[in-house]
Amino acid sequence: MTMNSQQVQRYVLTYLEATGCSVIERSPNHVTVKLSPEADKALTNRPYYWGYVERTGVPAQTMSFTFIFDGEAYRTAQESSMDNPPLPASQAQPGQGSQQAPASGNPAQDQVMGRYFGHVPALPQLGPGRILQEELHYGSRRLHQIFEAARDGGKYVNLFEQPNARQLSARSPAVYEAWLGVCYKIEFACDLKREELHWLGISLKSGTIVPDFGSMLESRQLSPLLAGNMHVQPAKLSVPEASISLENYLNAQLSQQDYEWAEQARERLREELEVIDHYYDDLVKEQKEEEEKKEAVQEQHQARRKEMVWQYEPKVLVSAINCGIFHLR
Repeated sequence: MTMNSQQVQRYVLTYLEATGCSVIERSPNHVTVKLSPEADKALTNRPYYWGYVERTGVPAQTMSFTFIFDGEAYRTAQESSMDNPPLPASQAQPGQGSQQAPASGNPAQDQVMGRYFGHVPALPQLGPGRILQEELHYGSRRLHQIFEAARDGGKYVNLFEQPNARQLSARSPAVYEAWLGVCYKIEFACDLKREELHWLGISLKSGTIVPDFGSMLESRQLSPLLAGNMHVQPAKLSVPEASISLENYLNAQLSQQDYEWAEQARERLREELEVIDHYYDDLVKEQKEEEEKKEAVQEQHQARRKEMVWQYEPKVLVSAINCGIFHLR
């Protein structure tokens, strides 16, 4: 499983919006944001600072980041903007006020320095107001941290589909049907690795299972608040019963997979173990008279075998990333 820069950008922007971060600047290649307290706690690893804020009640100073999604395009745009600096106020045409440089705190001093040294760039801003830059791509540490924060913050949800205006003013209330939705991650692992995401949903009323539950939710507006003139229908299946049904369904799907890759991995494991056994057998023969060294070689041999088995042995790992109850019309 991988993500291109557009997919990474959509995911990150969704996370920033969901956590209430303030967007300072945005382009197709980057976004500059001031983190919300929730996002700052999850991403900046400042537990002592937030402990101090919570104990004393002082206003929190969250950090700001520029997240770059396409580094090459972003740097090209930055170089282009440097090649075309804003016009000085004396040369600006009427109506070009948006291109004028911001007024300095000491214009006389700026003119003197500019006369002798040319254009003087602004010093980097330090302290709470500084903006850190990071490139985000699939596999980067910060993106993985955002994945973890999103997973921890959204492991369990309880959402209601929002009705239209006509339903809100109708005489009789509409009925919700409750669904259990679970996003499973399946890892097919040996010395190679492949991942799949399966977004399954099951009706707590009828037991109907929808394989691609995510697409069923895409066109619906969901909210954690129950709208007026709506009624929640009692469920016939409990959540544990529904989760067992989903697990049985997923096991049935996995049993139909092609596991030729596992046989090939076992063959590679057998070949690796043969090479290791041959190598250490020769080492043991060389240590016939020194018993201590012989035992050390044998221990190293067993440790090496365990390492190869761990690396090459085929396995299928299933984990639930997040889940929720979705009340749909």
